Amino acid sequence: MDFPVLAEPATGSGWRAHLELSFAQRDAGTVLARRSHRGPLVVQKPLYPEGREVCQAIVVHPPGGIAGGDALSLCVEVGAAAHTLITTPGASKWYRSAGPEATQGVRLTVERGAVLEWLPQETIVFDGARASLRTQVELEQEARFIGWEVVCLGRIASGERFRTGLLAQVNEIRQGGTPLFGEYARVEGGSPVLQARSGLAGHPVSGVVLAAGHDLDRAVRERLRALDPGGDALAGVTALPGVTIVRYLGRSAQAARAYFERAWALLRPALAGRDAVAPRIWNC
Repeated sequence: MDFPVLAEPATGSGWRAHLELSFAQRDAGTVLARRSHRGPLVVQKPLYPEGREVCQAIVVHPPGGIAGGDALSLCVEVGAAAHTLITTPGASKWYRSAGPEATQGVRLTVERGAVLEWLPQETIVFDGARASLRTQVELEQEARFIGWEVVCLGRIASGERFRTGLLAQVNEIRQGGTPLFGEYARVEGGSPVLQARSGLAGHPVSGVVLAAGHDLDRAVRERLRALDPGGDALAGVTALPGVTIVRYLGRSAQAARAYFERAWALLRPALAGRDAVAPRIWNC
């Protein structure tokens, strides 16, 4: 059964942007075999800081922010035995909306023996934004996936809080057609869930790392649990069949990223047999 079609807002206003990327293993290396785009969503030249085996790519949204009525769609296919890391050049900003909803749909397909790392920089949801984000991952057998998401509710540095608006999130992972993970969230600005102990417990920054396609050794899980998220932040690690989940609640996107990078440094060798090599764009 196919995933449902990625939704677009009903309104006719706003940008429509669509990007399709296909990576393939050729001559003992990974190449960007095909790219196609419509509207303001593009990919920069592939980079190879780790050698030809791993292709790093940077997806860019030139407008720099997402407004009400915008609809972004990204589809990535990673062919058998290829290895791809995809990131973004900076935080994505979801602006206040006068009513229309903005959407982002990400569909990632990873074929047998391939590895995909989906590691975008943080998502900042402005007060009054109406944002819908959906990420769908389809793995074939023996495929591996590491992905993360960091969400800031409000512009924390300026003291803004998420008092109005809406954030809807869907994250789904399947392998061989079998569901491994599904999470569905709906957070309204100013709602009790922002402060509830069973919700965000007053933390404006939340994040999750998903490592799927392989059960981690107990020793790796224990090393993940031993990582200190810093300050008063909260973190936890959950192991389910075929997927390991690392969560974060805190007050700083930078601290969340630093914690996730340490987790990635443990996850990547365990899932992909490679040390973590951070994209240079993260240092800009």
